[in-house]
Amino acid sequence: MSGDQRDQRDPREVMREEPIVRRLILDAVSAGPLTVPEIAAALGAPTREALTWVMGMRRYGYLREVKGSAGDGYFRYEDAGRGAP
Repeated sequence: MSGDQRDQRDPREVMREEPIVRRLILDAVSAGPLTVPEIAAALGAPTREALTWVMGMRRYGYLREVKGSAGDGYFRYEDAGRGAP
């Protein structure tokens, strides 16, 4: 097992944190749409974990993707207007 794989947290642990980081992600995209790597950088979190949170928030209507990629192959995500509880 490589060092990168050993450093990864259990996906269930990452998913449990989504309600906690939801407000942080919505605050990050409030200034404008961001890609997953940009959201990860804003949170100081690994991109893999940010991707898990963004996909969950997209699924439940907190985020939506902006049509077309950012030119770097990534979609940008914006607040879908649902707000955080």
